[in-house]
Amino acid sequence: MDKIALITGATSGIGKATALKLAKTGYQIIITGRRNDKLQALKLELEESNTKVLALSFDIRDHEATKSAIEQIPNDWQTIDVLVNNAGLAAGADPIYDGLWSDWEQMIDTNIKGLLYLSKLIIPGMMERKSGHIINVSSIAGKETYANGNVYCASKHAVEAITKGMRIDLLPFNIKVSSVSPGMVETEFSVVRFHGDQEKADNVYKGLTPLYADDIADAIEFMVTRPAHVNINDMLIMPTAQATAVYNHREE
Repeated sequence: MDKIALITGATSGIGKATALKLAKTGYQIIITGRRNDKLQALKLELEESNTKVLALSFDIRDHEATKSAIEQIPNDWQTIDVLVNNAGLAAGADPIYDGLWSDWEQMIDTNIKGLLYLSKLIIPGMMERKSGHIINVSSIAGKETYANGNVYCASKHAVEAITKGMRIDLLPFNIKVSSVSPGMVETEFSVVRFHGDQEKADNVYKGLTPLYADDIADAIEFMVTRPAHVNINDMLIMPTAQATAVYNHREE
């Protein structure tokens, strides 16, 4: 039987690219996301390549909805081998004194609590089977703090700490725990961060070549295809034009 990978935030960007990549690797795919129309479109795209797909539409910030969706997974889909905690976002780019409570709560609820809700539901099955791989999508923001990044950086620092804690706690159960930490990736990330302002989002990548979703999906594929005795703890991936969270080189 093919292995099963569950990918959150699969309606676009890194999540969608990862679903397509792991499908080519031979995985059956469970995709989740809030936007059911995009989720169903991805399901059809995956099925065109004869991949078995289960689509679950819910908001990962909603604990009860998350619990209900996972509990309703059919029996033949419950042996989840890989969990990719990809759902995440930045909301706003303001100094701490101008930050919006709604932005802060959205980031904390998605990036931290949503990751925990889903992981808590999937981990017991992996523990019982003494097998599994959890990959948390973090960020350069989980390693560095930059101006106007305050709460977003805090949420990704939390992902770093949770990942390390998972790895320690799940060590006796033969469960791999990894994280991938990208720098600038051109997805919907900046559009969401700037509340739909496309001009501001475009300026983030102006004058340089950023990473693309496929670049991060490649890294995730590499992680899950290592031999059983090998775990990639973390991969920090940057565009060639970016040295740190704030230092980059732009062509005129």
